[in-house]
Amino acid sequence: VQLTESGGGSVEAGGSLRLSCVASGYNFSRGCAGWFRDPPGKGREGIAVFGSEGRTTYITSVKGRFTISKDNSKNILYLQMDDLRPDDSAVYGCAADPFWCHGDYPERVIGFDHLGQGTQVTVSA
Repeated sequence: VQLTESGGGSVEAGGSLRLSCVASGYNFSRGCAGWFRDPPGKGREGIAVFGSEGRTTYITSVKGRFTISKDNSKNILYLQMDDLRPDDSAVYGCAADPFWCHGDYPERVIGFDHLGQGTQVTVSA
């Protein structure tokens, strides 16, 4: 299984980016998927989860600004990020797990079976 992210870059505060995650050897239509990030000097954190039946949950700091979605026909997972802030700067990665999940706990994304390498997002003030 290989997960490959794209769409990162540098933006000013208040800007938007859309990240994409393409899976090879894995089908996003089953199981659970999500996004995590690695902020500089801090620990990895799961930020958004897409449950097996479509439930989505976010951590408080991104709720209302980020949206996770997927296109099963293209087998792509997305993260739309709006109103970006400097403290959103991090390497962002996608994750997938073949087991069923409610989609209630975004923090558990970092423990999923398959993790991508990530794409850098930098937000300037």
